[in-house]
Amino acid sequence: MPSILITNDDGISSPGIKMLAKTLKTIGEVYIVAPETEQSAVAHALTLHRPLKFEKTASRTYFINGTPTDCVIIGVNKILPHKPDIIVSGINNGGNLGDDITYSGTVAAAIEGTLLGVPSIAVSLASEYHNGHGFKKGSSSRLLAAATFTRELVVKLLDRGLPSDTLLNANVPDIAKIKGVRITKQGKMIYDNGIQELKDPRGRQYYWIGGGVPKWEPGDNTDFQAVRDGYISVTPVHLDLTNYKALKHIQEKWNV
Repeated sequence: MPSILITNDDGISSPGIKMLAKTLKTIGEVYIVAPETEQSAVAHALTLHRPLKFEKTASRTYFINGTPTDCVIIGVNKILPHKPDIIVSGINNGGNLGDDITYSGTVAAAIEGTLLGVPSIAVSLASEYHNGHGFKKGSSSRLLAAATFTRELVVKLLDRGLPSDTLLNANVPDIAKIKGVRITKQGKMIYDNGIQELKDPRGRQYYWIGGGVPKWEPGDNTDFQAVRDGYISVTPVHLDLTNYKALKHIQEKWNV
């Protein structure tokens, strides 16, 4: 049976990671190494200035007082008896679409797995992007649907592989009847009034990030469009951030 490492950024107690582990145990030997507490929006943060500790809570289940990236590094190199065949990060409590992947701890865990040479998937239940009325926690049946799809994706990935330096970012719409699956590109999102300027009881000014309403740039076959239309979005994400078009332009035009 394949060895599967599961992590997330919602923490060891998240319903999403529990559902994912239960489902993937039907196809492999599952290890859970997840943050002790919620680590949403920590991106690819790595803990360097304080000690990290892990604690075993059940068979092949551990939590770490660190970030999702910490969990992958320590899980692969110190906790698991051997390198896993695949890493799955999720199921995230909310979508990771468009520019959000640069902030996402869920996606960062899959990025770290890819850097370590392990095929990796990030999976999210994209509630807020479909209903348009703010975040609503996914029901058990919706989490099960996302976990079941992830199991199918894991089987395909293990059988067919991925190009080098590539991970998969999957977003499952939080709806009763999913229309199908689309292989998509990353969308582009702009937050309107994303920084709230407020005052505390003593009249001192402070700021709160994240209060804005996202707006999406139009585009065919984007992750956001697929989820909004009721489809599961699967986006291949490449770790090489080089802009080759710009590279050619600079080489030709700048005379460097």
